[in-house]
Amino acid sequence: MIDPALLRENPDLVRRSQQARGNSPESVDEAIAADTARRAAINAFEALRAEQNAFGKTVAQAPKEDKPALVAQAKELSDRVKAAQGDVTAAEEAAQQAFARIENIVIDGVPAGGEDDYVVLREEGVIPAFDFEARDHLELGEKLGAIDMERGTKVSGSRFYFLTGIGARLEIALMNLALNRAIEAGFTPMIVPTLVRPEVMQGTGFLGEHADEVYHLDKEDLYLVGTSEVPLAGYHMDEILDLGRGAKRYAGWSTCYRSEAGSYGKDTRGIIRVHQFNKLEMFVYTTPEDAEAEHQRLLALQEQMMADLGLAYRVIDTAAGDLGSSAARKYDIEAWVPTQGKYRELTSTSNCTTYQARRLDIRYRPDGGKTTPVATLNGTLATTRWIVALLETHQRADGSVTVPEVLRPYLGGLEVMEPAE
Repeated sequence: MIDPALLRENPDLVRRSQQARGNSPESVDEAIAADTARRAAINAFEALRAEQNAFGKTVAQAPKEDKPALVAQAKELSDRVKAAQGDVTAAEEAAQQAFARIENIVIDGVPAGGEDDYVVLREEGVIPAFDFEARDHLELGEKLGAIDMERGTKVSGSRFYFLTGIGARLEIALMNLALNRAIEAGFTPMIVPTLVRPEVMQGTGFLGEHADEVYHLDKEDLYLVGTSEVPLAGYHMDEILDLGRGAKRYAGWSTCYRSEAGSYGKDTRGIIRVHQFNKLEMFVYTTPEDAEAEHQRLLALQEQMMADLGLAYRVIDTAAGDLGSSAARKYDIEAWVPTQGKYRELTSTSNCTTYQARRLDIRYRPDGGKTTPVATLNGTLATTRWIVALLETHQRADGSVTVPEVLRPYLGGLEVMEPAE
């Protein structure tokens, strides 16, 4: 959630942010009214409780013959205090719901608008050109004995697959490369839970308008995560962190699950949009002052991976309406997919400022003073979808695929993936 003080002191900033996201500014007025009602209810409750405490002393000191009448008055006052306490609970719940409708404040310079209103910051690499008819990643994967969609569907349904032989080895190689890069950059490697409690999923902002994309286990009341951002955000929930020696950086390796609600008919061929995949996610806890510099650091790590894998890519500054509720700024990196003739998103990195930390109660104590929320950031360093761009970019006329040099040590020195046929 956003800082309540910001809402009170600069409501116009919050309105502009909501409008940039395509949301109604009326939600700001509703939150202000709910916050005012909450504070009024708290003040009324505290005044009555103070009156009750003072009256209790009067009853204790009163003559015996006066006590029955005073006790009756005390009972009436106690009932009023309980009612006021109920009013506080109701007002706090209403305020919480109103604040939940306000998404994170976008950072200055973020483009306004929706999914198509992004700004291209730069394009890097050489778009591949072939003197033969290029095969798409699924045809290549089947020829290499790397991807088996047919049996994935047989076993689990649509949008499931098997990575087999060199396909399995390629994903593990990619993930290990990313993990080593993260470790070299100071990240602590983590294998994280992929089932989380509702308060963690809610706290990270994944139970908003896209809640239907999340798998829920009703019996256990647990959620399957679509990214290890979620358990990594919950890792320090309800804690006060020591950031005196710098940011806390984690790299979470996990299987991820997404229902892909609303994607009927989209990307049904191959492994671009699937229900299950692996991902290595970077996650950072830092001070609000250092968050934007940390964001650029995550982006640089992602771009270096793209460049070293020989992929042509572009970086876009995502528009406010496509950020999701938690991000204040998000950069997407899209790689060129030759058979589609366009860039497709492979990875992103988000600066969530203090939004998630406020919801999850994660704080630090600057200079030994009053505790304040930390900033959180995330960014993907490798995922299954990258195989799409790798196979198509490095394919050869006979259906073989050149292994990028940076991956060869992770594949026993293999230079070329040969057709299995």
